[in-house]
Amino acid sequence: MKRLRDELLVYNERIKLVATSLNAIALGLLGFAVLRPATDAAVSMELSSLWWTVIALAFHALSHYMLGRLHKESADDSL
Repeated sequence: MKRLRDELLVYNERIKLVATSLNAIALGLLGFAVLRPATDAAVSMELSSLWWTVIALAFHALSHYMLGRLHKESADDSL
């Protein structure tokens, strides 16, 4: 039984690692979408900034989806 619990813990940690990575990518893309126009000569937001923001939000939503795939230990496995 100990082996099954270890596999569950490893699976959950891998899911958390992927979700954290996707969220970090989303944060970087969102920063790029906001900071890039701010440093350009033109202060106005461009259409490309909107696309970078949409992509960042998609990565963030995907990270939430990945966290939803975590498994719980059943009562039978704890023995």
